[in-house]
Amino acid sequence: MTLSSTPSRSGIPASGERRAPATRLGVAVVHDLVTAIVTGSVKPGDPLPPEGELVNAFGVSRTVIRESVKRLEEKGMVTVAQGRGTVVTQPSEWNLLDRVVISSMIENDETLGILDELAQVRGDLESSMTAEAARRRTDDDIVALREALQVQRDALGDLDAFQALDRAFHDAIMETSGSRLAESIAHTLVQRASEYARFHGEPGPEALALTLVEHQKVLDAVVAGDAEVAGAVMREHIALSWERRRLPR
Repeated sequence: MTLSSTPSRSGIPASGERRAPATRLGVAVVHDLVTAIVTGSVKPGDPLPPEGELVNAFGVSRTVIRESVKRLEEKGMVTVAQGRGTVVTQPSEWNLLDRVVISSMIENDETLGILDELAQVRGDLESSMTAEAARRRTDDDIVALREALQVQRDALGDLDAFQALDRAFHDAIMETSGSRLAESIAHTLVQRASEYARFHGEPGPEALALTLVEHQKVLDAVVAGDAEVAGAVMREHIALSWERRRLPR
């Protein structure tokens, strides 16, 4: 169920018919409010419209509005300011690992800037973890990593399987590093972004073969225990992989 596309005075979409259960209505309201903030319809430092205006704009109860605003506060997107009501925070305070927040940013970013940033952050995280994997790898880890790459190589003719095994290879490297927090952040970022076609882009015909070559370089450096090279080649691989599939600016 969607809202009307007609904006209200506040920049929040005007109301439409709302007949879904309160929980579903709250999800829709949160999505629309997050979108309004992400797109700048309501800017950082601006107060949200009064509760009554939001009730009219969305066609829902005050309870739904209050719960929805509470969800925004949990995401770091608004704060209660004495004398000003509920105020939109600066983007640096937003929880960008939150599914709704990062999804809205990807949906509304025509320049792909957020995905460019994601590739850079992912490169930083996985580079560090790959270097650590090179320091920590055991004989059993080496066997598992070689098997992961071979299974991916065998799936070269199946795009869907290849992409799933691509992520499995990266997951195996991260697990070998033992860096649980970095692994969780990197995994969350990729999981959120992979829900959107623009993350997968349009890789050229040689992209899969090049990925295997780069994965082999990563594996070789990890097996050799060369942390500096391992980190560098993983960072380079992630940057090159994104450039190969990135849609035109």
